[in-house]
Amino acid sequence: MRVLHFYKTYQSESYGGIEQTIYQLCKCSPASGIESEVLTLSDNPEPAELMYEGHKVHRVKLDLQIASTGFSFAALKRFAQLAAEVDIVHYHFPWPFMDLAHFVTRMNKPSVVTYHSDIVRYKTLLQLYRPLMHRFLDSVDAIVATSPNYLQTSSVLAGYREKTQVIPIGLDKDNYSQPSATLMDEWRKRIGPRFFLFVGVIRYYKGLHILLDAARGTDYPIVIVGAGPIEQELKQRADEQGLRNVIFLGMVSDEDKAALLQLSYAIVFPSHLRSEAFGISLLEGAMYGKPMISSEIGTGTSYINNHGETGLVVPPSDPEAFRRAMQQLWDNPEQVQAMGVRAQARYQKLFTARLMGESYATLYRDVLALHGYTEKQVSLGT
Repeated sequence: MRVLHFYKTYQSESYGGIEQTIYQLCKCSPASGIESEVLTLSDNPEPAELMYEGHKVHRVKLDLQIASTGFSFAALKRFAQLAAEVDIVHYHFPWPFMDLAHFVTRMNKPSVVTYHSDIVRYKTLLQLYRPLMHRFLDSVDAIVATSPNYLQTSSVLAGYREKTQVIPIGLDKDNYSQPSATLMDEWRKRIGPRFFLFVGVIRYYKGLHILLDAARGTDYPIVIVGAGPIEQELKQRADEQGLRNVIFLGMVSDEDKAALLQLSYAIVFPSHLRSEAFGISLLEGAMYGKPMISSEIGTGTSYINNHGETGLVVPPSDPEAFRRAMQQLWDNPEQVQAMGVRAQARYQKLFTARLMGESYATLYRDVLALHGYTEKQVSLGT
């Protein structure tokens, strides 16, 4: 079975949660007899086709970007060509240009869309886009929500309950680097034996201003890994507040990231808006057996982090509550260890890449059956 993933950005050029989800699906799908390909946009699409860790990536020129939506005239022709060659088209929402391409090319293959997030930021533009969005969601065969929490709280998905199912995002720990003992020792010497860790792209909805406010008056080491649009603004805020216990590391290598995850005391994840639909870096903490502190925003973050079991969940945009949660974990190492054990067990039960891949494989076959395809016809390419 051949599946084409279509999204505006992909790994090696962008490292957000949707890109990571597509990557994990491409890596785990061969075990279920699925060959995955990706079509994406790029500022520099040369080469136009490449092999990326065992799967094919097709790249076309990004022509312009409006309100975080990439547009590409070349993508329309290339999408039509590739869609004709595969068995399933797998869309990743939101990306309004994708909806447009779906209709302009008159794509008629079986289709699945993973609904990663509501559109939160561009409310005025959303009013203009809404008719196209609903027409698109009406037209696809199946919709996937990444957590039961998001399915329950999304006003958009409420209209599509009958054809929506939940498949949580999964990670494969074997895809992560194994840091050397020397590197681990270097980080211990640099940061110390205990620290809170944030990992992620530094965007407006990550709530890092809340974390900085929570850090005031404390001496807990807090390490922030990642870069992004508001990185300099946050560094200036930390300087103005005299936060000597907050360390900005910027982007680090995969090996350094794995080392920091292993060494961390607990994961802090202060995202305060629904744009944070799941929280893959939060899940990475659970995968490494770390307790978590996150905010209740009605999304997958509270599916990963079960309050009182795997960590603590506090009200959003509440620095005082976040500070109390950090203090509770800092003062109770035994509780931290127990929560970490339960976090890792929850990851193994619900969030492995293997489980995600098997669930999508089942969904793909169900969607093909709706169109009258048999397993034999798919394998023969008929």
